Amino acid sequence: MGLSVTISAADAQDAEHILKLQYLCYQSEAELYGDWSIEPLTQSLDALRAELGEGHGLVARLGDEVVASVRARLDEDGTVRIAKLIVHPRMQRHGLGGRLLDGIERHFAAATAPAATSAKRFQLFTGHRSEGNLRLYRSKGYAQVATRELGPKLTLVTLEKAA
Repeated sequence: MGLSVTISAADAQDAEHILKLQYLCYQSEAELYGDWSIEPLTQSLDALRAELGEGHGLVARLGDEVVASVRARLDEDGTVRIAKLIVHPRMQRHGLGGRLLDGIERHFAAATAPAATSAKRFQLFTGHRSEGNLRLYRSKGYAQVATRELGPKLTLVTLEKAA
């Protein structure tokens, strides 16, 4: 009998697993841009825990193993900033990234509290050479709204869609 992937909210106990997966997943990005000092590879466990505490995260599990994750937070202006959508290399190209993206969007679209700011838009970014990421985001309705050159090898592409 095979195991199925389950998606649930990330909690503090998931932080170490997420950090290890993040380190694995961002190796290909570091190689693509020739830069192993990118923030996902240098982020501390405490900083990751703080991110989870300030926003909302999801993890995908295959049995007990965390095989994918995404994090996001809602700004005061109604922008949901989605970050670090990662999928274990052996699990890529099976729709898991899209499922996580849909799940994080649903969470913030449904989160309505009288005193809370509601989500007006979803925003994320990736590197200009990260074609797989760009393809996924565009397939989910995201459009490019800005670019920012970080150096001779890397331009960040910011994509956005209405909530």
